[in-house]
Amino acid sequence: MTRVDFWDDPEAPAPNSIVPSVTAVVVQDETLLLIHKVDNDRWALPGGAIDLGESSIQAAVRETQEETGVEIEILGLIGVYTDPRHVMRYDDGEVRQQFSLCFRGVPIGGTLRPQPSETKGVRWVPFEELSTLDIHPSMRIRIDDGRRWQPGTVTKVS
Repeated sequence: MTRVDFWDDPEAPAPNSIVPSVTAVVVQDETLLLIHKVDNDRWALPGGAIDLGESSIQAAVRETQEETGVEIEILGLIGVYTDPRHVMRYDDGEVRQQFSLCFRGVPIGGTLRPQPSETKGVRWVPFEELSTLDIHPSMRIRIDDGRRWQPGTVTKVS
């Protein structure tokens, strides 16, 4: 399924759903774990929808492992992102308003590999290369907030 992201666009379609989701900022040795998404052809943090019966932390751990092969431990909450100016239109007619919890994580195991149905690629990206990648503005905000995050703090609530 393809996806088109709209950011602060007056021509964006009106949302017809909201789905609680998670993302994870996973840092190792001055590199960031990123996925190259199939649905919008952009680089992003690993993440996805929270399934019924799981916590947001369980979802962040599961989604990261599914999309990257990397097992993580969650260190804390970076922020809550609910900006109604960011909507995503899917080819099935769904137009989803952003609602995402972003966590800071650390790798604890696994083997780096993409999930073909969702990710074209996965890699550890050096911080100095982040500006060269096609990353949606809302994802860049989470990345920047995640890099500033300190244990025991929440960086953003929007």
